[in-house]
Amino acid sequence: MNPKNQNPDDMNVMYSFDKIPTAEQIIELYDNAGLPRPTNDKERIKKMFANSNLIVTAWSNDLLIGVSRALTDFSYCCYLSDLAVRKEYQTKGIGKKLIELTKEKVGNQSMILLLSVPTAMEYYPKVGFKKQESSFIINRTE
Repeated sequence: MNPKNQNPDDMNVMYSFDKIPTAEQIIELYDNAGLPRPTNDKERIKKMFANSNLIVTAWSNDLLIGVSRALTDFSYCCYLSDLAVRKEYQTKGIGKKLIELTKEKVGNQSMILLLSVPTAMEYYPKVGFKKQESSFIINRTE
């Protein structure tokens, strides 16, 4: 069976801290999940992952079905920069598990911060995040 045609209800999800996906797998996942990232720039995607220090992946056989990508000091703060789950696997607890594994790895002394895409604003409170009004941003220009 082609992994892309797998039935999400018959899945056996494997989570990993060590299995880093290829740029092509990441791009395909982000596009499928609707995560607005520079997926037309393969080299930028490669750099994003090469310079992240906490990546948790979710796999169904050889198909990348989810990823949590973070930058952290493992003692005080963690920026969860990407959380993506394939559309057909959403609402099955995979995103929540990726967050739990990220939190487990950074420990109880570290907070997790993220910037949500508009379409996920309702999701994050359901998995334990509290909305904050005290942030500032300098937007990217490219």
